[in-house]
Parts: sequence; C-alpha cells; structure tokens
Amino acid sequence: QVQLVESGGGLVQPGGSLRLSCVASGSIFGIDDMGWYRQAPGKGRELVALISSGGRTNAVDSVKGRFAISRDNAKNTVYLQMNSLKLEDTAVYYCNAVIRSSRAEPFYNYWGPGTQVTVSS
Repeated sequence: QVQLVESGGGLVQPGGSLRLSCVASGSIFGIDDMGWYRQAPGKGRELVALISSGGRTNAVDSVKGRFAISRDNAKNTVYLQMNSLKLEDTAVYYCNAVIRSSRAEPFYNYWGPGTQVTVSS
C-alpha cells in the first residue's frame, strides 16, 4: 500500500511564499513522474507542475517564474516552492505520483489528500 501526504499549506498574504512538501511512503519499488495539481473553489482540478524521475520539469504558464518544483528521490519527496503568491493561487493543492510497488507490477497513479493554500490580505 502506498500513501502520499502533503504538508506546508496555510494562509499567506499576496506576494508571500510557501513551500509544499509531499512524501510517498509504503511499498515503493520505483517512482516515475511526480507533480502538483490544484483545485480552486467551483473549478476543476488543474495541473500546476510536473517533474520526471530524471528531474525534467514542466509547469503551467500561470505559475512559471513564480513556482518551482523539485524532488529528492532518496526521500521519495516532491516539493513546490511558491513565490510571489497571488489571490488566484488560492486552492487545495494535491500531490500526485506514478509509483510501482514491485518490479513485476505496473505503475499506478496515486494522490494525496490535499493541502489548503489561501492567499489573502
């Protein structure tokens, strides 16, 4: 069984910064892509940023230059550094990881429970 747990969310003023962390634990043989998604009130879930097992990154245009995704493969952890936060960044942020539990098993998609980020003055 695999679990993802996010941390680091909270309330921040516009222009402020937060750093989200997500740790994968349990029966893990290998992790492929890891990423962050978000869902604002009344909207669908959207991709924020992705990072491959080799460190290649991609991000949605609205956060480029402000957010940075990184990972520590030894710790099965992915991070999202969020700078210059805007009101419209308010959302529940979800961690996502593509993981397989053994060499014989396929990769499966896992989600964390989410962490609330609120940007407000």
